Amino acid sequence: MKNIHLILSLFILSYSLQAQDRSVGSSFATRSEVIAQHGMAATSHPLATQVALDILKEGGNAIDAAIAANSCLGLMEPTGNGIGGDLFAIIWDAESGKLYGLNASGRSPYDLTREYFIENGYTSIPPRGPLPVSVPGCVDGWYELHEKFGSMEMNEILLPAINYARNGFPLTEIIAYGWKLNARVLQNFPGFKETFMPGGKVPEKGEIFKNPDLANTLEIIAEKGRDGFYKGDVAKTMVKYIKEQGGFLSMKDLNDHTSEWVEPVSTNYRGYDVWELPPNGQGIAALQILNILELYDVKSMGFGSEEYMHLFTEAKKLAYEDRAKFYADMDFNEIPVDDLISKEYAKERAKMISSSRAARSYPAGKLKDGDTIYLTVADEDGNMISLIQSNFRGMGSGMTPPGLGFILQDRGELFTLEEGHFNSYEPHKRPFHTIIPSFVTKDGKPIMSFGVMGGAMQPQGHVQIIVNMVDFGMNLQEAGDAPRMQHLGSSQPTGSQMDDGGILYLESGFDYEQVRELVRKGHDIQKAIGIFGGYQAIMWDEANNVYYGASESRKDGHAAGY
Repeated sequence: MKNIHLILSLFILSYSLQAQDRSVGSSFATRSEVIAQHGMAATSHPLATQVALDILKEGGNAIDAAIAANSCLGLMEPTGNGIGGDLFAIIWDAESGKLYGLNASGRSPYDLTREYFIENGYTSIPPRGPLPVSVPGCVDGWYELHEKFGSMEMNEILLPAINYARNGFPLTEIIAYGWKLNARVLQNFPGFKETFMPGGKVPEKGEIFKNPDLANTLEIIAEKGRDGFYKGDVAKTMVKYIKEQGGFLSMKDLNDHTSEWVEPVSTNYRGYDVWELPPNGQGIAALQILNILELYDVKSMGFGSEEYMHLFTEAKKLAYEDRAKFYADMDFNEIPVDDLISKEYAKERAKMISSSRAARSYPAGKLKDGDTIYLTVADEDGNMISLIQSNFRGMGSGMTPPGLGFILQDRGELFTLEEGHFNSYEPHKRPFHTIIPSFVTKDGKPIMSFGVMGGAMQPQGHVQIIVNMVDFGMNLQEAGDAPRMQHLGSSQPTGSQMDDGGILYLESGFDYEQVRELVRKGHDIQKAIGIFGGYQAIMWDEANNVYYGASESRKDGHAAGY
């Protein structure tokens, strides 16, 4: 409360930062939706979007185009993803009229145990270096997607990324900014400077960056398939490098890696089926929040009202307590997914919410019996893919094997060392994961493919997109551009919310009076600039037989169709 005057004065000042009024739509909407008949792509980099469209125009389908775009993003936006990371996807297959889910996340090394960390004095898994490195699942994910749904040859799909890696591309503004921030932390790890700081410096906006080592690695993958990455010289280089740094990644870890096809799970929110993937990801947190919100007349509250923002924050706190306790690798635990996303459970949890006061903490539920890029592509035949891919912590662990052109992820950091916890570290286990794709259907037909990047923000972002459209009537573009909120308590998948109730971060654009009421209810409010951009979306309009595309203004992203 002592900072209330400073907080509120900052919100008054923030009005000068808002977008100007437009002749149509909301004042915060920075541009119109993209509308096209034959195909649509939305990614976080304009060149990657164009590559996806090129693949579609050459006869490839949405899955081919998504793989091509993802391979380009690993080169062009290494601040968020790359072939050293993991991948998740939800696919609408027009031929079968069905959704498919792919979990292409990697597992911990066979030879690294929880006891190693304890015996060496660790209280948590370090965020960088060799110890948080888990098996990179991205490349196997590409080949699983391609084998099941692809139509073009992989050497054609990966060729644009290979050409851009060899010939270069200009850095965009947000990526250049993130690159500089990552380099400050990672530049002393062996191999990082050689790959990502040509001439000993961080590349600037507009500068042409080349990565010939990555071009060579992608050529090997294109020629030899997944074995070109998980076996042979590329794998041997990764293993040798990690062991030299004191890590545990082995050839057996890489050789044994497999992705998993999973059944997406859903809840119905006011007539729309919202789909997520089950744990080890956090997608069902969005479904839990939506189930609680559906119990209230959110539409009458209005966008940006203190009543809605308070309810959203309290629902989030409830869901994230369950997230901290239950979300983990389902191969190692009996995760009560059906109970967690049930309407009955939501009703019980909602009883704990006070309309007049922010809770400092909530207990996790009692049940029967634990940075990123997002892209989406749709094609002329009606296939749609929702794909998310990440290294974690921006550029990842800092571990940059020589001559390969990429950084290995640090997802292992998200394990806990707490004995008996669902997400406790064990060998050959998938860690809790933050990256989640989403999809919406209605009456068994595809409506929308979308995602919002950003760690613990992702389920909160998914909910805000759905509520903005369903309850507040925003269009696809406005839903992503609208002022965003994010509550942060404990962002780790272990432990309860902070005992002071956490912090509610608000972008500019929220009304002063509404913010003041939130403070009076006990919320700790802080101003935020650009809460995790990365929203991309495609919506199918069956009545007009057209696709709508959207990409928000917080990043360098671009939606385009033809």
